[in-house]
Amino acid sequence: MPGALRLIAYVAWTLLLVPAQALAVALRLPVRFAIPRVYHAVCARIVGIDIVVRGEPAGPGPVLVVSNHSSYLDITVLGALIRGSFVAKSEVAGWPGFGFLAKLQQTVFIERKARSTTARQRDDLKARLEAGDTLILFPEGTSSDGNRTLPFKTALFAVAGTRIDGRAVTVQPVSVTATRLDGLPMGFAFRPFYAWYGDMDLAPHLWQAFCAGRMEVVVEFHEPVTLDAFSSRKALAEHCHRAVAHGVERAVRGRDDRPLPSREGVAPEAPGEGTFGGAEAGAVQDPLTPTLSPEGRGS
Repeated sequence: MPGALRLIAYVAWTLLLVPAQALAVALRLPVRFAIPRVYHAVCARIVGIDIVVRGEPAGPGPVLVVSNHSSYLDITVLGALIRGSFVAKSEVAGWPGFGFLAKLQQTVFIERKARSTTARQRDDLKARLEAGDTLILFPEGTSSDGNRTLPFKTALFAVAGTRIDGRAVTVQPVSVTATRLDGLPMGFAFRPFYAWYGDMDLAPHLWQAFCAGRMEVVVEFHEPVTLDAFSSRKALAEHCHRAVAHGVERAVRGRDDRPLPSREGVAPEAPGEGTFGGAEAGAVQDPLTPTLSPEGRGS
């Protein structure tokens, strides 16, 4: 399908679904969680994204999904598979168009620089998990070139300590990797057709995505875990990073005969490390957006 027709179809589909989702959110109807998944699934088909799924989603919330991030297209891919809401920086709420769409998906907005609000932000995330929601976050803090997984910031893992009826919240690492373009391996040369990072301009890249051929994206759901199995939030974050990085590497290579590195031997975090308001409190201000995020510029 030509890029112009894809763009027209994308806009028309969006305008069709917006009123239904707006009404569902206003009336707090249960369908408000289902409509975004249908929306993203159709958007993926319009853009020409073929999603290959490995593993199984953890199931109904409360679940904290942590994923690598290389493009705004990750939102469409994960949104098509997971019935959940994204975590975004607060500025997105004021963006024309995309801010409105983010609100319709019941995004949790996080202040980037106001450390005085970190306790409230933590409580907001906890409240959503306690309500049984699934939250999707990108703990790298910026988008990558898609060939690697950046270190995870541990601040947002503080909400993994939330307990529902005495049980720890489920945390599921997920790997998202663009692997093929029109049936050919993307490799380093062609992965930027999907990945949006560095100083790339948004509009040209968005148009390029609409004009590109069919892109295959591999999504691997790794084994769900809980904080109870680890000595600290830092240890949990490092385990999730290894799982996600392993999945990305396997998808990039097309095969992998090495086992996932053991989580044993991870050093406990120092007091206050990786917590809201602690040594890494600034990390909580950098989760990526659920729409078109300038975090891809390596903020």
